[in-house]
Amino acid sequence: MFEKILIANRGEIALRVQRACRELGIKTVAVYSEADKEAKYVKLADESVCIGPASSSLSYLNIPAVISAAEVTDAQAIHPGYGFLSENADFAERVEQSGFVFIGPRAETIRLMGDKVSAKNAMKQAGVPCVPGSEGALNDDPVDTIKTAKKVGYPVIIKAAGGGGGRGMRVVHTEAALINAVNMTKAEAQAAFGNPMVYMEKFLENPRHIEIQILADQHGNAVYLGDRDCSMQRRHQKIIEEAPSPLLSTKIRDKIGERCADACRKIKYRGAGTFEFLYENGEFYFIEMNTRLQVEHTVTEMITGLDLVQQQIFVAAGEKLKFRQRDIELRGHAIECRINAEDPYNFVPSPGKISTFHMPGGPGVRIDTHAYAGYTVPSNYDSMIGKLITYGATREQAIARMRIALSEMMIDGIKTNIPLHADLMADAAFHIGGTSIHYLEQKLGIGHK
Repeated sequence: MFEKILIANRGEIALRVQRACRELGIKTVAVYSEADKEAKYVKLADESVCIGPASSSLSYLNIPAVISAAEVTDAQAIHPGYGFLSENADFAERVEQSGFVFIGPRAETIRLMGDKVSAKNAMKQAGVPCVPGSEGALNDDPVDTIKTAKKVGYPVIIKAAGGGGGRGMRVVHTEAALINAVNMTKAEAQAAFGNPMVYMEKFLENPRHIEIQILADQHGNAVYLGDRDCSMQRRHQKIIEEAPSPLLSTKIRDKIGERCADACRKIKYRGAGTFEFLYENGEFYFIEMNTRLQVEHTVTEMITGLDLVQQQIFVAAGEKLKFRQRDIELRGHAIECRINAEDPYNFVPSPGKISTFHMPGGPGVRIDTHAYAGYTVPSNYDSMIGKLITYGATREQAIARMRIALSEMMIDGIKTNIPLHADLMADAAFHIGGTSIHYLEQKLGIGHK
């Protein structure tokens, strides 16, 4: 087992990884930008290294600076968290070449699954169902593009092959708008990801977003840890996540879960990962695989009793999974609300100093946050300042506990999206059993691009 791990991230996930390490008796190294020098996890780490100014491109995305921090502190492994460098294959490669262990999949696996076209082809070969669409990337011939769209059927969605985080996507409803949409998405993809390749998929009208969490070791063992429903989202950004989905039967969940675990064995996957699907009319359609820890890993932890960060560490250290599929038992229901420093309805970020910070408690309530009273939320990074998770024996109990917890939560000095979450916990459609991925945008009057 490792003696010291460097955490190449910030915010609540840096604190979350740190807690997992401390429980295992592993020393931690925090890296931070000048904007985060007063962060809680920096103060709590055994060692800390400033790796640059506030700009993420000069700090958290600065690969040489992160590697140097690991070298000067004699860390043995690097945990990338989520976001930033977590799915950067070049970073994973540099970490291993520099003599450290990357707590995540191999670089070649990240490359395979990071390119949406190669990922889709790999999943087809592994028997995982995919959304109907183009066979690979679209070429530059508009005639071929128009033919493909007619074959797939409108509406279609154009996606960047190297995209992620809800960026590089455009919905097209008519042939007249197709070529312009493709060209615009290509330009966006080149600017955002350095890769102009785009592909086409059928745009599903009212799908749910269902995820399958997997764990796999270096010895050919892989298990799935149930599912998550992440359908409450806006512009492809998740707002609320829950586990398990209120939509799926055990039989359906097990069928798709086993396919995902089998796919991991076929591609020799290592670590934690998530298969993301659109689900409509009883059918699953693979959209992408996240080769890292998810923001919403917490709800899976609540219903399985497993610490996914510690499992990542065990696998990276070369250990075999200590359980088989038959040992995984899902109990109860969990819901997560992402607490963001932003206007609750127009989503404009609200950085600044938090004057009051009172967190709820009680049975089945979990808070993952790095914020505190007096903490200044920087304007340089993602607006998420924490996650509120509730657990109950039933979905109804989890919702009731979330409603109460939100009513007790007090954050002053900045705007947050707590009022939006409170509204959604009282939403009739959500109560009945969840909604499609387009529901929130329709409710708030936000259209598709």
